[in-house]
Amino acid sequence: MPSVANARILIVATDGFEESELFGPREILQGRGARVTLASLKRDPIQATVHDDPGKTIRPDLLIEEAHADEFDALLLPGGVRNPDQLRTHAEVIDLIKSFDQQGKPIAAICHGPWLLVEADLVRGKTATSWPSIRTDLRNAGANVVDQEAVTDGNIVTSRNPDDVPAFTEALIALVEQAPEAEPRTQSAELTA
Repeated sequence: MPSVANARILIVATDGFEESELFGPREILQGRGARVTLASLKRDPIQATVHDDPGKTIRPDLLIEEAHADEFDALLLPGGVRNPDQLRTHAEVIDLIKSFDQQGKPIAAICHGPWLLVEADLVRGKTATSWPSIRTDLRNAGANVVDQEAVTDGNIVTSRNPDDVPAFTEALIALVEQAPEAEPRTQSAELTA
């Protein structure tokens, strides 16, 4: 069980992420001492949106294919409409999400981010929430959908919208502090060699 101050958190996003749903949790997590890494489909800066308007940009630290679940303690998936809609069409993104789940690591998705959980088939039998327009998708994927600011079921945290960022991030932190600690990649590579 790592304290959040020792945790390694991976954020996966691309163009069209909702600005406050990436920068808000990132700032809270970094403020608590967590090491936060951003992975994307490209190395060029990615563009946020604030609702439908352009927002800030941020440069990813690595490409999706360079990210490995065993190097991180948790995964964070911000929303925005275009961001998860684009990411869910990339097999390497879905495989990475499934890898976090197979290792029992916390996965947090906010707003439209749960679309990625639907694509990875991780909401069947789970209680979850999201932006109202994708709740039918969650139900159709087998989730019990509720309207709460942050919902934790097993290793998954979901939230509805930017107003929920504080509760969403606190729920993720609580899961991180209960989860097994990630092992450095070099150690696990040595163990299998």
